[in-house]
Amino acid sequence: MVGSRAAIRYAKAVLSLASDQNTADAVNNDMKLMANTIAGSKDLRDMLNSPVVSPSIKKASLLEIFKDSNALTINAIDTLMANKRIALLENVTLEYTRLYDELRGTEVATVTTALPLTDDLKVKVLAKVKELTGKEVEVENIIDEDILGGFILRVGDIQYNASIANQLSKLKREFTLN
Repeated sequence: MVGSRAAIRYAKAVLSLASDQNTADAVNNDMKLMANTIAGSKDLRDMLNSPVVSPSIKKASLLEIFKDSNALTINAIDTLMANKRIALLENVTLEYTRLYDELRGTEVATVTTALPLTDDLKVKVLAKVKELTGKEVEVENIIDEDILGGFILRVGDIQYNASIANQLSKLKREFTLN
């Protein structure tokens, strides 16, 4: 809990600076890249969280991996290093992108399907979600074969479950109650 509150504070500070310097878009791209890279690499996550790896090695590694990043992004890494909070980097990047989307009035709609969404279907989902929420929406597709078919749509706090697995579960509950 404390770590997530700290991550939000760091993310807000970086977003405020980025907005003042008109680099919020570039920093957002950096933050997305960093979040995806850290999430995709167990070794990188372990290194950031390890008390055994020296801070200088962590910093050198991050600066090498993300060498094409915006100066403000590099400053954020330096600040986290100086404050001994580099383990929060992944949370800071995720909070930054969430706050950035919130600032722009954009929401992320997560669509879980058994197979990847086609471009045509993605356009239809975007149109429907924009109609329902009135906001600009980006679609993130998650593949989960366990849902068997159909989809699960999640936008903010709203979830619509039209998966085959959910329908089968409802049928099973009805039969066991009767």
